[in-house]
Amino acid sequence: MSHQADITIIGAGVVGLATAAQVTNGNREVYLLEKNETFGMETSSRNSGVVHAGIYYPEGSLKARMCVAGNRMLYELCSAYGIAHKKVGKLIVASTEEEIGELERLLGQGRRNGAHGLRLLSTREMKELEPNVEGHAAILSPSSGVVDPHALMRHFVVRVQEKGGRIAYRSRVVGIEKAAGGYRVAVEEGSGRFSFFTRVLINCAGLQADRVAESAGIDIAEAEYQQHYCKGEYFSVSSTRSGLVNMLIYPLPPPRLTGVGTHLTVDVEGRMMLGPSVEYVDCIDYTVDPQHRQIFYDSVRRFLPFIQYDDLEPEMAGIRPKLQKPGDDVKDFVVRDESDRGLPGFINLIGIESPGLTAAPAIAEYVAGLVEEQLK
Repeated sequence: MSHQADITIIGAGVVGLATAAQVTNGNREVYLLEKNETFGMETSSRNSGVVHAGIYYPEGSLKARMCVAGNRMLYELCSAYGIAHKKVGKLIVASTEEEIGELERLLGQGRRNGAHGLRLLSTREMKELEPNVEGHAAILSPSSGVVDPHALMRHFVVRVQEKGGRIAYRSRVVGIEKAAGGYRVAVEEGSGRFSFFTRVLINCAGLQADRVAESAGIDIAEAEYQQHYCKGEYFSVSSTRSGLVNMLIYPLPPPRLTGVGTHLTVDVEGRMMLGPSVEYVDCIDYTVDPQHRQIFYDSVRRFLPFIQYDDLEPEMAGIRPKLQKPGDDVKDFVVRDESDRGLPGFINLIGIESPGLTAAPAIAEYVAGLVEEQLK
C-alpha cells in the first residue's frame, strides 16, 4: 500500500465488495480493508442466500428501492458471469382464513414497491404449484430465488483485483481522523500499525459499522446509528424430503418486520433449510441450540405438514445488524455522505441487513454516485 488512496472501503462483506468493484476503475487508488482473514466471514455468508423481490419493505424506503433494483441487477450479473443461482419463485402462505386480509395488504405493498409479477393464489392454484404446502391462499412471487453468496462475493473480489483495486485482509481500522481534503486512517495488521490518507472513506463494516462511524466522531446515539445484534438460527431439513417442494415457502411476516418469519429455502444445490429465527443478543455467538428444534418444527408444521420433528438438524447461525430495537417500527438502511456533519467524503452504510444481499449491486451503484459527487 502507498500512503495515499482516492477511495477506501472498510469491510469486505458482499456490500463492501460490490461497492469496491463499482468504484474501482483503474485510474484510482482504491483500498478495501477487512479485519478478518478473508472476505464475507460474517453476515454475508451466514444467511439463506435468498434473492428477495422487494415485497416487505415500506413504500419509498431505501430497502424497497434497492431491493427491487438489486433483484434485476443480481440476476443479470449471475447470468452474465455464470454465478450459481436459481429463480425458483416464492409462496407467502396464509395458514388461516383470518390471515388472508393481511396477505392482500402485503400484496398491495409489494406491487406499489415494484416487485415483479406478484399474484394472489387460491388454495387450488397454490396446490397446483406446490401440492405438499397447506394454506388458504398465497402470494406468488416469481422473481424470488436463491444465489450462492460465496460465488457472488468471489466474483466481486475478482472484479476488484482485475480493475486494480487492492484488498487487505487481517487489517482492522483502529482510528479515523479528519484531515484536509480527506481522512487519515489508522490500521492494525499482523506486522504492526500504520496509517494512510484517503480522499473518500466508505464505511461498509457490517456488524461494526456503528462503531466505525463513532470512531470518525459521529454521536451514534444522536444520529440513531446504534445497531442491535439480532441472531438467526437455521436448521437443515433431511435430504429424504428433497423434491417435496421446489419453491421458497414463507409464512406471513410478523408485526414490525423483525424478520420475515421462519421459512423454508431450497438452495442452488437443492438442500432444504428452515430459518432464520429472531433473537436479540448482546454479543456475537454463532452456536445453534439443538433444543430449539421444537420451536422450528412448531413454527412451520401448519403450512409444511410433511416436515417431521426428526427431519431437523442444527445448521448454522447468523447475526443481523438491526437499527430497530425490539418493539420498534421498521428502520430503513442508512446510506449517506456525512457532509452535513462536517465529514464530507465519509460515506456511512449502517443497518445493512436483509435484503442487503439482494440489494448489494444497487447499493453499490448508489454509493458510487455519492463518491462521484465528492471526487468532482
